[in-house]
Amino acid sequence: MTIPRAWRGGSRFEGYTLPMPGTEASRWRFLITPRWLGWHLVMVGSVYGMLLLGDWQLHRAESGNALSWAYTFEWPIFAVFAVVFWAKTIRDEFHPPVTAGPGAADIDLPAGAVAGAPRPGAAAPTADPATPEEAAELAAYNAYLARLHQEVKGHGKWHGLR
Repeated sequence: MTIPRAWRGGSRFEGYTLPMPGTEASRWRFLITPRWLGWHLVMVGSVYGMLLLGDWQLHRAESGNALSWAYTFEWPIFAVFAVVFWAKTIRDEFHPPVTAGPGAADIDLPAGAVAGAPRPGAAAPTADPATPEEAAELAAYNAYLARLHQEVKGHGKWHGLR
C-alpha cells in the first residue's frame, strides 16, 4: 500500500529543503534557504543604501545644488524598482515554469528543424508532402513546434506576447 503524497509531507520544491518527517513542508520554505537569505540581505542593504543616497541628495539640494533635486526623487524610485524586481523574482520562484511532459523530450527533430526553420513572414508551403519521409519529417517538425509552444505558454507577459 502506498501512502498518498499529501500524507507523507513534502513539497514540490524538493530540491530546496527536505521536510521534517511527518510534517507538511511549507510552500514558502525556499525563502529561508541560505541562498535566499543572502539575496534578502543584499536587497535590504541595497534598498537602504538607495534611500540613504536619496537623503544625501536631498541635503545637497537644500544647500543650493539644483541638480540634486532630480536625484532626490530618483534614488527612492530606484529602491521601489528593486523591491518590485525582488517580489517578482520570489513570485517566479514560487511558481516555477511548467516543464515539458514525459515523452516530449524524446522527439527526434528533423535535420533542418532549427537551422532551416522558416523565417517569420515567409510563405508556408501549401502542398502536401510528396513522400512518406517528408510526411514523417513534417510530423516531427510539427511535434517540435507544439513542444516549443507548450514550453513558452504562460511566459511573455512582459514581452508583449499576451
